Amino acid sequence: MTDDTATSGVVTAVSRSAKHTFSKQSSTSIQLLAGLGVVDDAHLGTTVQHRSRIARDPRQPNLRQVHLIHAELHDALQAQGFGVFPGAMGENITTRGIDLLALPTNAQLHIGAQVVVTITGLRNPCMQLDKFQTGLMAAVLDRDADGNLIRKAGVMGIVQVGGEVRPHDPIRVVLPAEPRQPLEPV
Repeated sequence: MTDDTATSGVVTAVSRSAKHTFSKQSSTSIQLLAGLGVVDDAHLGTTVQHRSRIARDPRQPNLRQVHLIHAELHDALQAQGFGVFPGAMGENITTRGIDLLALPTNAQLHIGAQVVVTITGLRNPCMQLDKFQTGLMAAVLDRDADGNLIRKAGVMGIVQVGGEVRPHDPIRVVLPAEPRQPLEPV
């Protein structure tokens, strides 16, 4: 994590979908349950809920209970002509002011009065992005100077402490002890 990474931010939107749809419906609030995820969301559960991962091993722990995307990504994609909005790319929580992609594994996001989400890894973009809008998958992927793949489609987390999350809730980042591990796809 770089020194200029913000350690506080705000929730700009919350979304959920009870069905396995790509986009999620915006809501005035979402309820998170410890160890499970977002109430009334298709990805709620202690074991993996993503269809492709269930096919490989349905007993895997659900490290993808909550999907978070930074609103700054929406801004950049809109500037490129993409019609994205909160929930469009399947996120549950849209944030502003935190460089989510620079967080280390096991960073904790303290959201609102009580919720704590532990970041487990990067979202691995899939072809559903291009089904939503042609070229969107390429737009959320990049390469660094060494040619390593950079995934920009948000982060995934698990709920440590449940509660209600609403737009305008503050977010405070608590970093894990050193040594810190960079995020990997989950």
